[in-house]
Amino acid sequence: MTSLYLTEQGSVVRQTGDRLIVCRNGEPLAELPLLKIERVIVFGHVHLTTGAISALLRHGIDTTFLSWHGRLKGRLVPLESKNIPLRLAQYERTRDQQFTIGLARKIVAAKVQSSLRVIQRYRRNHPDWDDQEAIFALEQVLGSIDRAVTLDSLRGLEGHAASIYFSSYGRMFRRSLRFDKRSRRPPRDPINAALSLGYSLLFGEAVAVVSSIGFDPYLGFLHAPDYGRCSLALDLMEEFRAAIVDRLVLTLFNNEVLLPEDFTTGEGVWFSPEAKKRFLSEYEGVMQRAFISRHTGHRTTFRRLLWGQAEHLAETVKTGSAYTPYVAEP
Repeated sequence: MTSLYLTEQGSVVRQTGDRLIVCRNGEPLAELPLLKIERVIVFGHVHLTTGAISALLRHGIDTTFLSWHGRLKGRLVPLESKNIPLRLAQYERTRDQQFTIGLARKIVAAKVQSSLRVIQRYRRNHPDWDDQEAIFALEQVLGSIDRAVTLDSLRGLEGHAASIYFSSYGRMFRRSLRFDKRSRRPPRDPINAALSLGYSLLFGEAVAVVSSIGFDPYLGFLHAPDYGRCSLALDLMEEFRAAIVDRLVLTLFNNEVLLPEDFTTGEGVWFSPEAKKRFLSEYEGVMQRAFISRHTGHRTTFRRLLWGQAEHLAETVKTGSAYTPYVAEP
């Protein structure tokens, strides 16, 4: 099974028999059997014919629409999940303050631990580099999490940890690359552009996973409800940001798979079309690469782990059993 990324602007996707055909100016660019497609990600101005949409719905292929710059616009889904018992349990749990803050504490702690592991792995691979100050500060935050008694105080600790982490993260990039802090809408430098695209892809997958299982993606535990915000997908995504996207972006720039000249500058910094294809290929490689996870003890992939954690969360919401968030591998 594969992910189909549609990036050619002005292209048209048609269905012929059991296949999807991508054309531009009447010339075929690609052809894929529907049975081999697991998900479709559409960037910008790509036209899907009625026949293609119908085929995607019939085969249950999750289709996500992003702007050219990677912002999530929407999804094509057959019907809402029938799992109303899970949604009812989710609504009840979000009213349970003890349950909510307990779960949010675990998610924040896992995120800070993952940040520490990104720094520690980099330090292990680069003995001439060190940032003991950031490690100490993150360990201090980690020690404060159990003492946070409100969601607002937890969110404050999460924001403080992110500031420490990204300051250290920016110093891991070699050569003349600069990254001082997160900037988005628009991103102000190539590293932020890559992080934003990676997070958008991961967020799209998280929305699809929690929706497919039957959750209401708009109602989370750590992230507060807000109009149009898929808070539960953001909760799930927190477990994987550092392990998947942050490490991928760091590797691509330091190995010169991505270079500053792969980006254009205007009202923000954006990928060139060719660089975006390279990034999507590398992202897909990370999501599909098999490894033995310490979290499960089994051979898995990040895509399977994302599903597994959403199912684990569903069990916790239904039964009140303990939840163990994913933490980046050392």
